[in-house]
Amino acid sequence: MLLGTATEAAALPSYPVAPGVQLNVRSGPGTGYTIVRTLPVGAQVTISCQTPGTTVTGPYGTSNIWDNISNGQYVSDAYVKTGSDGYVAPRCG
Repeated sequence: MLLGTATEAAALPSYPVAPGVQLNVRSGPGTGYTIVRTLPVGAQVTISCQTPGTTVTGPYGTSNIWDNISNGQYVSDAYVKTGSDGYVAPRCG
């Protein structure tokens, strides 16, 4: 599904970050990228697209999927409760 309007983009679901976790947001899909900010405990994220990157083990398993939550901002899917260990958003392209 392609997002054609701002209304559709605003309707993307949000997902909770693992309880008790301050999650690092990185400039790219991997632990080698710069930390650009840290999400507070209790944060929710909206995933615009997902891409493979560094494999990370977190509260929701081990995954190489990284979630793009904003332009140039990625978090490891292993820390986001999406209800799936696969892709829940389009691949970043």
